[in-house]
Amino acid sequence: MQLTFSGFHVVGKMVLAEMHPLALAVLRVGFATPVLLAIAWRRDRALPAARDLPWLALLGALGVFGNQVLFIWGLSYTTATDAAILMPSIPVFAAGLAVALRLERVGPRRVAGIALAVAGALVVLDPTRFSLADRAAVGNLLILVNCLFYAGFLVLQRPILERLPWRTVIAWSFLFGSLGVLAVGGGELAALDPGTVSRGAWLGVAFILLLPTVLGYLLATWAVRRSSPSLVAAYTTLQPPLSALLAAAFLGERFGAAEAAGFALIAAGLWLVTRRRRRPARAGDG
Repeated sequence: MQLTFSGFHVVGKMVLAEMHPLALAVLRVGFATPVLLAIAWRRDRALPAARDLPWLALLGALGVFGNQVLFIWGLSYTTATDAAILMPSIPVFAAGLAVALRLERVGPRRVAGIALAVAGALVVLDPTRFSLADRAAVGNLLILVNCLFYAGFLVLQRPILERLPWRTVIAWSFLFGSLGVLAVGGGELAALDPGTVSRGAWLGVAFILLLPTVLGYLLATWAVRRSSPSLVAAYTTLQPPLSALLAAAFLGERFGAAEAAGFALIAAGLWLVTRRRRRPARAGDG
């Protein structure tokens, strides 16, 4: 999941050089929503109850409308590096929201793991390179709010996943969220002249639609159903080093000692977050 999202930082900058951010956002939801609804209906054959619709609408507002519009628009203003630096704020927001809403307990071991992973991400992408230019600052703020929205999306999925299949949850979240995206971005898509967009940019759009949109969201909800929101959020700290690897492979950027050190810290942090305590053996076991 994080590999697909990391690719968005690199590919998204290329596409946004030729396409308005809101047009790209509409293309994402316009493609993903019917695909996800078809997958959910084919596998689950479930319709949400009336009491679940407001909750699904909230998930759509946070994880689809707010998350996608803010991220794409923020990425168009700032750099892929700055956007990746801000991703480690997601597990911090998710852990705080989960504790505040009493949805899960985050003990010292998990807090230490998240801290190590965040530190590793910041080592990989030196925060001193953060741009404070006005345009970049606006983009960074949009990305940061996007991180808060996505953290809320992960955390608030957990209660409804106890009642509905995970495919149905993500499909209906997209259905509600896409309405907002279409409302604010439909005009930009209508004004887009396909002939002005290069073949490479359209290939980038195809990548964004299939991987960080359909596959990425499916995997995220599947993972929350089988683990916890803070655990899934902790893995977002992999995005900075993965983005650095992809940039090195496709853009010729360097991957050196700082990136290696960051990987080590992130690996240690994720080990702490994911490690299960051994249960003491009971009498008669074995």
